[in-house]
Amino acid sequence: MLTAILSGFFFSLFLVFAGKFFKGKLAVLSALVPLGLFVYFASFIKRVSEGEIITQQYEWVPSFGVNLNFTLDGLSLLFSLLITGIGFLVFAYTAEYLKGHKYLDRFYGYLGMFMGAMLGLVLSDNLISLFVFWELTSISSFFLIGFNNTSQASRRSAILALAVTGSGGFLFLAGSLLLGGVAGTYSITEMVNLSPEIIGSPFYLWIVILLFGAAFTKSAQFPFHFWLPGAMKAPTPVSTYLHSATMVKAGIYLLLRFTPVLGGEEIWNTTLIIIGGITMFYSAVHTLFRTDLKGVLAYSTISVLGILVFLIGLGTEYALTAAAVYIVVHALYKATLFLVTGIIDHETGTRDVTVLSGLRKVMMPVAIAGFLAAISSAGMPPTIGFVGKDLVYESTLHMGDWSTVLTILAISTNVLVLYAGFVAGIKPFTGRLPERHSKVHMPGFLMWLPPMILALLGLIIGIYPAFIDGPIVKGVVKAVGMAGEEVHLKLWHGFNFILLLSAITLTLGILLYFLLKPSKKREKAIAKFDFIAPKELILKFGSGVWHFSNLWTRVFQNGFLRNYVSTIILFLVVLVGYSLFNGEQEFYIDFSSFSRMTYYEMILMGIMFLSVLFVVGARSRLTAVVAMGVVGYAICLMFVIYSAPDLAMTQFSIDTLTVILFVLVLSSLPKYLSISDYKMRIIDGVLSIGFGLLITLISLEVLSEPVNKDVSNFYADNAYILAKGKNVVNVILVDFRGSDTLIEISVLTVAALGVFSLLKLRLKRDDRELKD
Repeated sequence: MLTAILSGFFFSLFLVFAGKFFKGKLAVLSALVPLGLFVYFASFIKRVSEGEIITQQYEWVPSFGVNLNFTLDGLSLLFSLLITGIGFLVFAYTAEYLKGHKYLDRFYGYLGMFMGAMLGLVLSDNLISLFVFWELTSISSFFLIGFNNTSQASRRSAILALAVTGSGGFLFLAGSLLLGGVAGTYSITEMVNLSPEIIGSPFYLWIVILLFGAAFTKSAQFPFHFWLPGAMKAPTPVSTYLHSATMVKAGIYLLLRFTPVLGGEEIWNTTLIIIGGITMFYSAVHTLFRTDLKGVLAYSTISVLGILVFLIGLGTEYALTAAAVYIVVHALYKATLFLVTGIIDHETGTRDVTVLSGLRKVMMPVAIAGFLAAISSAGMPPTIGFVGKDLVYESTLHMGDWSTVLTILAISTNVLVLYAGFVAGIKPFTGRLPERHSKVHMPGFLMWLPPMILALLGLIIGIYPAFIDGPIVKGVVKAVGMAGEEVHLKLWHGFNFILLLSAITLTLGILLYFLLKPSKKREKAIAKFDFIAPKELILKFGSGVWHFSNLWTRVFQNGFLRNYVSTIILFLVVLVGYSLFNGEQEFYIDFSSFSRMTYYEMILMGIMFLSVLFVVGARSRLTAVVAMGVVGYAICLMFVIYSAPDLAMTQFSIDTLTVILFVLVLSSLPKYLSISDYKMRIIDGVLSIGFGLLITLISLEVLSEPVNKDVSNFYADNAYILAKGKNVVNVILVDFRGSDTLIEISVLTVAALGVFSLLKLRLKRDDRELKD
């Protein structure tokens, strides 16, 4: 499985060196990669349907419990088949759709990377590796959405999508670390057995909130849905692959995968029902106000994603079976409609549904594919959409006291989804062909054959639902913790109440389609309410954060070193002072434990004090540097008095070098300026005195504490035995802390090289102005 996952990345890497061969007629050969992977995963259908779970494990960072563990069960198999199967058709479609594009090889590279990331996501059994692939899908989708990088709209859409899904990625990482900490493992399979302990943990609520945040942002749930319509600026193959069959369903996959671990609780089910219900109806209503075919499909996609979240929230075996079927239903008909939309846009140059009609006369095969996809989205027999819609109603009717409300909500949403499907799949092909489209012709077979295959699959599976029942759907239901034996897929269940609800849905949807035509006027009317739309509210919040950050930067990061140092010192004085005098342990200094000061010490202290006064009052940089040097040399004498000649020599060398470097550097600076008034100098003085007093008190308290000489004794006892050195200080620096010393030397070397290069830099006048 690891090879299958990496094949997409290897293909992308291969295109870096051999991409020019995939820009012409050979471009279609790229479809062999997902086709081979589809055949590979299809070979496991029989084994998985019999209950076998295929696992593979590779060590990565075993000390942290982070490994590349992969599991192929019913749930991951379904997604793997969708990723590779629809990927094969999209790769082939792209060869014709972007024929002659100078960056076609780059586009295939992004697609390959995305396919590998999605496969890694659905096959990972380790939370951390799942997170890595989760983020890779966001990054690769960023490149795909912004593929037309000369367009500002494409760039903005790509950034917005990355911002929303990337934010969800941070939540996912936090939730994964928290969940792994509670469970004691990052293995999802092991977490299933630890579900009672995880649910009983005090961190359960936070885990659920964080994972919901990740799933809702990725799968465009309200109020994070707004990035998906904007992502329609991407080329049609991207819209087909990412936003109908794969990436947007990553959040759905996450919820299904963790249902056996975190599900069954009121907070889990209720939240999903509410968010899913709001999303599916809210987005379905939006389809009534859109005239761009991709816009209609985008909002109907969000609506179906809401339906899937809604079904996962219901949590019954009927609901989870309906979710599994609906994933297949939506992937087949929505991918078809996107591909059909791409053909219409490619051949007519427009996606405005108000000016499209009669195209069946010039592209009948495309019209047939659109019609079949539309009736599947409507849930008409004998398509698989009919089976899926019936299961949705069966699920809502089993919800006790809330069954009536939930069923009405489901019917209302399905009526609107029917409308959207008819507008996208039937409206452009019916009626009279406009004069301006009379010269439109059929595209190459690589463009119309993929949507035809998908549309026919929706019809064939609808007639023979057993084709996916046992081999696929049952495995999904078992993977999410259900027995999977209660529900059986059938096209015809006889005349019953469910059939009546389906008939009502179809009747209302068809009436709505004929009575309410797409209208630019209605689209402009709804635009007046954009100021309260989630997108605008979140963007305004982001703008507020930006302005606040600007203000914060102007106040605290204003370019004045004095302000930076003053802020740091004030923070330290307040924080450390509060901790020192309000801690659990009483502040105490034992003055009796200190020895009396000698005349030598008093003289040196006086020299240092006078030197500091010279530094503070100096009007020349050279005077200030010399006075600071005197302070350093006085400290050297202190070390000599206390019988530490090594430290004294070190201090003497460093101080001398520092003074020389300061003089060399400061000599090139402009004349000394006094830019602070007396008020600022008073503030600086108070801060300095406060900080110095605090450090003094801390030092005195430390000296009052009993001395533990275990470390000193260790060095003294082992300096000669282990390091063969008699000078303990040298042995510590060179042997016991050799790595630390080496790093310090490296830092000093780099700093010295930097200073040397600045001193040697001699720019011409014009270059100086350019640098400024």
